[in-house]
Amino acid sequence: MAEIALQDVHKAFGDFTAVRSSSFTIRNGEFFVMLGPSGCGKTTTLRMIAGLELPTSGRILLDGEDVTFNRASQRDIAFVFQLFALYPHMNVRQNISFPLRTQRLPRREVRARTEEVARMLQIDGILERRVSGLAAGDRQRVALGRAIVRRAKAFLMDEPLGALDAEFRETMCEELRLLHDRIGATTVYVTHDQIEAMAMADRICVMNRGEVLQIGPPMEVYARPATRFVAGFLGSPSMNFLPAEGRIAVGATSIRVGGATLAMPAVREGLAGPEAVIGARPEHIAITDEGPLRGRVFAVEYMGARQLVTVDTEAGRLRVRTPNTVRVAAGETVGLAFDAERLIVFDPVSDRAVASALFDAPAEMEAA
Repeated sequence: MAEIALQDVHKAFGDFTAVRSSSFTIRNGEFFVMLGPSGCGKTTTLRMIAGLELPTSGRILLDGEDVTFNRASQRDIAFVFQLFALYPHMNVRQNISFPLRTQRLPRREVRARTEEVARMLQIDGILERRVSGLAAGDRQRVALGRAIVRRAKAFLMDEPLGALDAEFRETMCEELRLLHDRIGATTVYVTHDQIEAMAMADRICVMNRGEVLQIGPPMEVYARPATRFVAGFLGSPSMNFLPAEGRIAVGATSIRVGGATLAMPAVREGLAGPEAVIGARPEHIAITDEGPLRGRVFAVEYMGARQLVTVDTEAGRLRVRTPNTVRVAAGETVGLAFDAERLIVFDPVSDRAVASALFDAPAEMEAA
């Protein structure tokens, strides 16, 4: 296990800045997920932690030791790649035990540790099979086994489930989290899939354009996003954004949106300009005859116990997640009511969320 600290780490490739002066600490034994779109800098950050890339400036500490310019082999870190990177001419046993054999450990210890890891990953029955003939899920387990068998200080994973189909990816998410809890190792996991991040992480680090935007527990990041980008990136479907009418003053507890007056948490700070954007999660909007904002139903998507209703309003097109017991049809006019305690005000000039009473509430209150 290990604590990993990045101190003002910056990485540029010529004129292109991949990572902008990032500073954060990954706690000992934590499952830390780096989340963001392709090209946001998360994989570059992971490769710098691993020693596969050197930062342009800044420091990387592993258990307090400065390893910024140490080679990957000197960092005692295991890396799991998206495309498995297995040796196809070897069988499962040989692939898992390869790191131990390169260390010239005694054969008895190599065998015992290999079989222990195989049992943990439930692949002990295929140890003698060639990896080239295995299903993708089994090959992923072999790749994980080869990393785990080293008993490294930390495990780094670069989209390891990206090549799997959706159903098996969900299963592997559960297994990875259980595996992490069992071995208690520091794990840094990179993904662009917010569902994976929400399901597995102790804390999520959201990145965009090389910049760290927010770090926090999944519930915290989802319920109280620091920026409009974070709010839109997390959630399926993502947060609705509505243009506010008129200036929002400090202390305001209501706002005009699409000709309707909506209550909201008391605003704690002023905005940079006269405009504002209101954010509302689909599950924080209800379809009701008494709703202050009116609109016409554009589409209804059945999703089992719930349904997703798209409504065109004066404030724009909104998506509402509601129980399937609410009967609505395309073309019907409906009223929309908003959960006043969960609305978020964003400053379009800075893209950041404006401090309000919502951010004073305990995170448990914000569970969706």
